Amino acid sequence: MCGIVGYIGRKDAVPFLIDGLKALEYRGYDSAGIYIAGKGALKRAGKVAVLAASLPDTFSGNAGIAHTRWATHGPPTERNAHPHTDASQTVWIVHNGIIENHAELRDALTSEGVVFSSDTDTEVLAQLIGSYYTKGDLLEDAVEKALKMVRGTYGLAVMSRREPEKIIVARLGSPLMLGIGTHEYYVASDATPLLSRTRNVVYLEDGELVVLTKEGYLVRDRSRQPIEKAIETLAWSAVAAQKGGFEHFMLKEIMEIPDVIRDTLRGRLVAEDGRVVLGGLRDVTERFKKVRRIIITGCGSAYYAGLIGEHFIETFSGIPVEVEIASELRHRPFTADPTHTVLIAVSQSGETADTLEAVRLAKRNGMLTIGVVNAVGSTIARETDAGVYNHAGPEIGVASTKAFVSQVVVLALIALFLGRTRILSKEEGIKLTQALLALPDQARTVLSRRKTTEEIAKKYARMENALYIGRTYQCPVAYEGALKLKEVSYIHAEGYSAGEMKHGPIALIDQSL
Repeated sequence: MCGIVGYIGRKDAVPFLIDGLKALEYRGYDSAGIYIAGKGALKRAGKVAVLAASLPDTFSGNAGIAHTRWATHGPPTERNAHPHTDASQTVWIVHNGIIENHAELRDALTSEGVVFSSDTDTEVLAQLIGSYYTKGDLLEDAVEKALKMVRGTYGLAVMSRREPEKIIVARLGSPLMLGIGTHEYYVASDATPLLSRTRNVVYLEDGELVVLTKEGYLVRDRSRQPIEKAIETLAWSAVAAQKGGFEHFMLKEIMEIPDVIRDTLRGRLVAEDGRVVLGGLRDVTERFKKVRRIIITGCGSAYYAGLIGEHFIETFSGIPVEVEIASELRHRPFTADPTHTVLIAVSQSGETADTLEAVRLAKRNGMLTIGVVNAVGSTIARETDAGVYNHAGPEIGVASTKAFVSQVVVLALIALFLGRTRILSKEEGIKLTQALLALPDQARTVLSRRKTTEEIAKKYARMENALYIGRTYQCPVAYEGALKLKEVSYIHAEGYSAGEMKHGPIALIDQSL
């Protein structure tokens, strides 16, 4: 989950670029680098703090780009860190995504005499842009020519020594946005680095390219035509992205769960009537009420939330539901009846590539698509026909906690919404709304036992393997618990249906499990 930031304006770019990289550390990375117009590039393996400490006092300028890298092509070394450059060290780029045809492009460039200095697919793209960037060309034209040769995904920021007061930004399958300030402009791969500088943003769509200067920005579409983009306002605050006195973001976000549940429910329950009001579904309510089949799709924690949602929707509304891993769904034949089937896409970021492709596949087949998304203005939020926002605030910790809980709550709301139009009586609806309204206090009670939880964790901290088990609603929670243990401790863990324990996994139980 690499991160990109960029700045052009009247101030020194370095403070924002370093602060921006630090704000993106939650995404995970193994190296970092920065390029400043007129000063060149500096890269380091390891933490952003190592990069920041190595910057000389004279390393400053009014335009620059920076990057945190998670190694894919080549080990986490300084030479593989971004920014990457071409043979003449004229073009400098930072890149998120994967260039799928990098090997054949590398071979073609090598045959033309280009010598590569890294193992990365990103350097291939830098060299390719450089090969098109002949004397007299504009940087944006060279970038466009190079991108026509590329298969894969990219979020890209490009600078040149020849045109130092310009940044070219392009996206395809990897999120990027612009931050709009006063006589200054920002680039970021998500909203987190922008929150302390500006709340005004422009979300970029796939295929769009931006020419960014101190005077403003020009957005082009796939056909190179200039287009107008709406400036939107970020709903999150900079304070929401701070640790708030907690040791790390994950702990902070776990402790925020009671408030997150309350915010997710706020204004959506009519307790005296046992009904749910979902404004995001207003335009498709009648069509949504007539569905006969629901497909829920997501990846990782979102997929597990969908499995819980399956139980909710089938129990409360009687509608058959299937839950599909998005990376598998997008590669399967589409057999659903589009007239009476709805796809619910669950994604915290709203940018999950496989989930987005599943949405696009469903739309091409004429299916109604609903997004359950936390990030306002994200690609899935914009491309689905309707949706329900989580209102969980920014989730900085890599391991999803509060977003997962809010996804489950939203799916419960959708289940109750559908149930009251079908099989749930008013009395049953009232009972369920009261249960939902009690959740924040129940979560607060659980979290008040934090010390007890720590004691249990210490008891099992030296175990090498773990099995999480559960039935019905708790089976997906077991999957999610095992995923969390793997993500944050690197202990091998698996989630299982409790009834399946006797069908094999019980043989694994020993003193280390």
